[in-house]
Amino acid sequence: MKEWAGTLARLVTGIVWIVAGGLKLADPYASVEAVRAYDLLPESLVPTVGHLLPVVEVVLGALLVLGLLTRGAAVVSALLLAAFIVGIASVWARGLSIECGCFGGGGAKEGADSAYPWEIARDSGLLVLSLFLVWLRRSRLALDALLFPTHDTDVHDDDLETAGA
Repeated sequence: MKEWAGTLARLVTGIVWIVAGGLKLADPYASVEAVRAYDLLPESLVPTVGHLLPVVEVVLGALLVLGLLTRGAAVVSALLLAAFIVGIASVWARGLSIECGCFGGGGAKEGADSAYPWEIARDSGLLVLSLFLVWLRRSRLALDALLFPTHDTDVHDDDLETAGA
């Protein structure tokens, strides 16, 4: 049963990453402005992070959805989500009112700080799912089962069958 829970965790987290990154790829200028609005990085890094983050998010999401290099992708996912939680908490603590830029957009916006608790809760939930994937050895319907077969007691014989082998 935990393998199916892992599949669900992979799909939910992966789809969120793909949607978030895809929306940012459509408007790279807004992505850079969203990073700038947090006022956490040196200005020299802002354009690079603003342009690379959406690409990382889409690739990360694709790896999770496909179940490819799942544990590594889950570690990166957990680290990014922890950084996003710290970033949102930081702007909240400093009294800034910005759109998080999580799904495109970003920058100063009156009243946007009312969404911070929800954004932190959402990212915390995704962080828990990512940590579960780090802990879990295998999930169903994952390419990892095809590429990295194992014969330990945690993996069932039907893993390869459910992965399409």
